[in-house]
Amino acid sequence: MPLSKNELQVSRITDESGRRKALEVMRSTYRDEKHWISADDKLVSLEELQNDSVAWFVAEQDGAPVGVLRVLYAPPLDLYAAYGFKLVAKDIDLDAFVRNNRIAEIGRFAVVPTQRGNILVSAALMREAVAATVRRSFTHYITDVFEGEAHSPFQFHTRVLGFEVVATHDVGELNCPNRRITMVLDLKKCYLRLRSSRGWLFRYLTEGWTDEMHRALGGESAKPAVAA
Repeated sequence: MPLSKNELQVSRITDESGRRKALEVMRSTYRDEKHWISADDKLVSLEELQNDSVAWFVAEQDGAPVGVLRVLYAPPLDLYAAYGFKLVAKDIDLDAFVRNNRIAEIGRFAVVPTQRGNILVSAALMREAVAATVRRSFTHYITDVFEGEAHSPFQFHTRVLGFEVVATHDVGELNCPNRRITMVLDLKKCYLRLRSSRGWLFRYLTEGWTDEMHRALGGESAKPAVAA
């Protein structure tokens, strides 16, 4: 699926200028469109930008901020228990899962309404986030989506990437009445799933990867096979 970059750029946020761009996106979506927040100054905090366990990314289209994403490495998963975490997956030992894997939370994923139909914005953000996560040797993502929310990425997460539903909880940080669905993604399984499909998304997400990054997720080369 060929797509034009159209001057789309993604960068990690490290300073106040980048923070303001991220806040512009978050305010247009989380505040003005969804009404999930009111006091929003701390949505993208300077403390997080200075914390090595957090990575914020902003996408810009022709110089205008159009999307954001946050990765929280080794998140305090006991927070979910405080939110009324209800395990629904029957074949997972959650304590063992947390103990035996390196987990990063991916969230605060937002694309401005005018660019929501442009799949490349989400793909570009994911490309930067996944590359950074793999370089840090993390093995799984955990995320929440809202059940029944109009712009929920649930179908894309489960059908395309392979996220698996593990639990639900009724409350969280954001002011949304919808139940939260908690999902996990095994990055190696995702890599092999997309690689076997031989589609544009795998080639796009792994563009520029080293052989070491491919091998970390079960690949053999930085030059994946393409369909004949």
